[in-house]
Amino acid sequence: MGSVRRIYVEKKAPYAVRARELKEEVKRYLGIKGLTAVRVLIRYDVENLSEKTYKQALVTVFSEPPVDNYYEEKFSYKDGSLVFSAEYLPGQFDQRADSAEQCVKLLNEKENPVIRSAVTYVFEGEIPEEAAKRIKEYCINPVDSRETDENKPETLVQVFDEPADVAVFEGFKDMPGTELKSLYDSLNLAMTFKDFLHIQKYFAGEEKRDPSVTEIRVLDTYWSDHCRHTTFLTELKNIKFEDGFYKEPVVNAYQEYLDARQELFKDRPDKYVSLMDIALMGMRKLRADGKLNDMEESDEINACSIIVPVEIDGKTEEWLVFFKNETHNHPTEIEPFGGAATCLGGAIRDPLSGRGYVYQAMRVTGAADPTVPMKDTLPGKLPQRKIVTGAAQGYSSYGNQIGLATGLVNEVYHPDYVAKRMEIGAVMGAAPRRNVIRKNSDPGDIIILLGGRTGRDGIGGATGSSKADTTKSIDVCGAEVQKGNAPTERKIQRLFRREEASLIIKKCNDFGAGGVSVAIGELADGLRVSLDKVPKKYAGLDGTELAISESQERMAVVVSKENVDKMLKLAEEENLEAVVVAEVTEEPRLVLLWRDKVIVNISRAFLDTNGAHQETDVTVEIPGNEDNYFEQKKDVSDIKSAWLGTLSDLNVCSQKGLVEMFDSSIGAASVYMPYGGKTQLSPVQTMVAKLPVLSGKCDTVTMMSYGIDPYLASWSPFHGSVYAVVSSVAKIVAAGGDYSKIRFTFQEYFRRLGEDPERWGEPMAALLGAYDAQVKLGLPSIGGKDSMSGTFNNIDVPPTLCSFAVDIAKVQDIISPELKEAGNVLVKFDIEKDKYSLPVYSQLMSLYANIKEMSAAGIIKSAYAIGFGGICEAISKMSFGNGLGVKIDSSVSKEELFSKDYGSIIAEIAAEDVSKITATYKKIADITDSAEFVYGDTNISIKEALDAWTSRLESVFPTRSGVAQTELEDTLFDEKNIYISSQKAAKPEVFIPVFPGTNCEYDTAKAFEAAGANVNTAVFKNMTESQITESASAFEAAVRKANILMFSGGFSAGDEPDGSAKFIASVFRNPGIMDAVHELLEKRDGLILGICNGFQALIKLGLVPYGEIKPQAEDAPTLTTNSIGRHISKTVYTKVVSNKSPWLLKAGLGNVYSIPASHGEGRFVASDAVIKKLFENGQVATRYVDLSGKPTMDEDFNPNGSYAAIEGITSPDGRIFGKMAHSERIGDGVAINIYGNQNQHIFESGTEYFK
Repeated sequence: MGSVRRIYVEKKAPYAVRARELKEEVKRYLGIKGLTAVRVLIRYDVENLSEKTYKQALVTVFSEPPVDNYYEEKFSYKDGSLVFSAEYLPGQFDQRADSAEQCVKLLNEKENPVIRSAVTYVFEGEIPEEAAKRIKEYCINPVDSRETDENKPETLVQVFDEPADVAVFEGFKDMPGTELKSLYDSLNLAMTFKDFLHIQKYFAGEEKRDPSVTEIRVLDTYWSDHCRHTTFLTELKNIKFEDGFYKEPVVNAYQEYLDARQELFKDRPDKYVSLMDIALMGMRKLRADGKLNDMEESDEINACSIIVPVEIDGKTEEWLVFFKNETHNHPTEIEPFGGAATCLGGAIRDPLSGRGYVYQAMRVTGAADPTVPMKDTLPGKLPQRKIVTGAAQGYSSYGNQIGLATGLVNEVYHPDYVAKRMEIGAVMGAAPRRNVIRKNSDPGDIIILLGGRTGRDGIGGATGSSKADTTKSIDVCGAEVQKGNAPTERKIQRLFRREEASLIIKKCNDFGAGGVSVAIGELADGLRVSLDKVPKKYAGLDGTELAISESQERMAVVVSKENVDKMLKLAEEENLEAVVVAEVTEEPRLVLLWRDKVIVNISRAFLDTNGAHQETDVTVEIPGNEDNYFEQKKDVSDIKSAWLGTLSDLNVCSQKGLVEMFDSSIGAASVYMPYGGKTQLSPVQTMVAKLPVLSGKCDTVTMMSYGIDPYLASWSPFHGSVYAVVSSVAKIVAAGGDYSKIRFTFQEYFRRLGEDPERWGEPMAALLGAYDAQVKLGLPSIGGKDSMSGTFNNIDVPPTLCSFAVDIAKVQDIISPELKEAGNVLVKFDIEKDKYSLPVYSQLMSLYANIKEMSAAGIIKSAYAIGFGGICEAISKMSFGNGLGVKIDSSVSKEELFSKDYGSIIAEIAAEDVSKITATYKKIADITDSAEFVYGDTNISIKEALDAWTSRLESVFPTRSGVAQTELEDTLFDEKNIYISSQKAAKPEVFIPVFPGTNCEYDTAKAFEAAGANVNTAVFKNMTESQITESASAFEAAVRKANILMFSGGFSAGDEPDGSAKFIASVFRNPGIMDAVHELLEKRDGLILGICNGFQALIKLGLVPYGEIKPQAEDAPTLTTNSIGRHISKTVYTKVVSNKSPWLLKAGLGNVYSIPASHGEGRFVASDAVIKKLFENGQVATRYVDLSGKPTMDEDFNPNGSYAAIEGITSPDGRIFGKMAHSERIGDGVAINIYGNQNQHIFESGTEYFK
């Protein structure tokens, strides 16, 4: 018998949320009615652990006594049950096992545990063999996981075979054509055979040798469509436009493009017509016309960046504002969680590599109907429901962990996205311009690799995303998908945000597609890279794998030799691995060494050819007038039925259950919450955030919106792009933005084009439409991303050009879309269209300028850009937030209620201000205080409308989980003798420890500093044994100096292993730190505050409710998974029900506050006896309440299902306070569409306590 121990951990029945969910999914979605029970257990195999540490870890790391049962070696189950276990494929990152190793090592830094995890499923009931097969297929995605048997291994220590030396393709340079073609076919390359011939010619003519395997793989990666946009750079020849009613505007746009390129490239015979050239020509022309003076120009390929003058504390300085969109369509299609997570990770890394701090994200996705039964899933495909839910979990998990506010989330539905999912992440970043140095790499400069280690995950990602999918190809894509590690990328963010680090970076590139070969290869013309120095996740990787692996969270920075040690030291301070891997050379060649042998040696000139020159003919199809998308009429014979049907349409209905998975408030800079109004039911159309300044007051905000309609684009790609652009602009204008300052970035997503001229006509028409809109609006697209492989067998994605519009404004410019007051009127501002159903741009621009002026003057109270569901959708969504009714004028025709009038805007105006309107308008409705929509003799109650709007996707993205509704007592505890400190401090010292996964430290520090405290933050370093010892000593010293200990929010170690804050609790059980905490409390009258993840740490340590660090007993209260089984981000209403705590000195007893909550494990659970005692002692400080101020179990208001609606509790004397909702996320102009008092004055109270 080996030394491996096995542990199974299972949630106790009341907390087994995932098991209950899975039972429902299998019964309802798979239709397996004989299922009676489901159990889900986490399995750990553990080795290299002493008995003492193992016993301690059993009840602190692997399990949590109040909510978990654990079983050593085996567990019992009913005879006849279906039992199986799933584990990640070798090479895939397992965050649970990784975090478990980190936590256990904290218990004894001298031990080096090896841990593997799996998930064990038990299904009870009548389950035939065929049903068992379907259950396993549902639970295990073969792309990243596999079924594993229940036999325990002898050892977990892996012994890897030594890889062979890199082979050479002997005879390649002289190989005859048929033999060369046979070799090409055997390699499954993304490049074309023409590229392969191009390589042969180079090696035969210039190098006069045969290439290595690595050189072929590197070139395949370097020249992939993903890395080098080979489809977009193909030369377009023999361009034909078919006849049709709409031919004239399409041909005119093409001619205007040709005229522009003739003007700009008259002396450039090397320039040719391509999709890329059309995509860039709008920017080039407008820049030549003097309409793009704010764009930062740089050799670095990071993200779009513009120069913005920003006023901070009354002084103006220049900032760079970055924006970027990224897709991970192929990875998300085959492994939804990992693909979507790394979509966001990749989007963040682009501005981050430009030294921008990324502070807000948008997610726009495309899917087929996720409500269809699993039996209708195409062979070789995952079910749409599985894709949409898994992708949402992946993207939100990454964003929530790294600490990025996701301001807007929307999924667009079209049946043809079944070919391949669309997964777009768009982000905003910013940095003071003075912190960003743009220099060239000089010979002798050193390249440092920062961040994650290299593994086999992601090998072939760039080439894989450049291929079309087939039923067969889906089965062999495993290595192409990566697993994200958000805490590591957070460390890079912290490092780059430090001015002293940013100022020594000459150039930087992220490890996106292509790995080392591309990321480092793009930093200089001449490079010598030592692959032996690249940190590996495990042994056994050969030189080719090290060269092209796309493992995540890595960054390459160029620094001068004299700054190498400084950069390595700064990285170490952030607990970030950093190694020197390359040197810039004089000779322009990419040289890669492995085992001290050269395995790649290619000239820069050849790399930069991007492969063989590709050409194609193009035929642009013209849509028919008889099929005009805008002329399609809805059946309006029954207005009520049409209204409710529109609200339940997939592209109109509520996605609240999806949106709430994403943290929207972190950073304390989100001007909007995604849903506003008293009921938080009016969705916003634009995300807006204040710039992420570390100190000082600043009212500059960034705005981002999007535009897309795949149905319109399927009729006419030209019109689809025009109105994608116009719609994105209209949303900015409706939110109070200035259209004339907008900059765009586009996402192009099209079918695999091949050699068919008509297929090439689709993206060409779309890009011409976008070009036409840019030039006529005078607004450029300065970036974008193309994905040209949207094909599965014979199904193609709809021709997609998604427009992202970005604007800069002041916070006081912003208006929110929820209706404000009964008695006001609604007016409609229409854009004019010509005979080709295209905008009359002069009228549109004049209208948008007028709307901006009226918004700034306060005439427009709220506004909404009309979208897919017409006036019906706009009025309903504006109304839901505050429950106001609308009486629609008879002048509005039935047809107009549902017309897709993209570009038109509905605005709320006070009745007395109608005379101040400065643009042509049409009054369409009056706002009433009766909760109904009235049109003629049709009355639709808001309740009916809400039911229709919310029900369509409730089974896919639920907002309720069936929490038992019980009447709760509503009592207040009035403490007459609040604890007073004997220690006085003019500026109390606050210590904020930063752990792997902490993400609220900036917000918390800012809140304390604003309250008059001094703040000390320190990073816990745990890469080596000595670092753990050093950090423990540093933390102990910091606690002994502090008046206040603050545990801020985040996801310590990714909330793993299977539970929150275990890493923090493990650190603070260190004897020295524990003694310092008790000394702070017992001898120095200190205070402790924990919010969200910090509250989870306090409760696991016993600091609340007991007031001391002690082992967690089985009957102790704790925080566990939200009853709905997912992350929840929304504003909650919390009432102060006890004034016992000094932390609530300035918060009135009985007062209700609107506070943003964002957590996955926030459900407070305890026995009735414990809860009764907490109330009697006045230790229940805050509770979740409804709009009337009553504590409630209603999930709209108590979103995690906390027992007794408890949101925060204190220690017996009130000096330690733990709460879930983020009281630190406050500020001027933050969450302006949320109603109620947002400031509990907790931080001022804590500071005042020492005065």
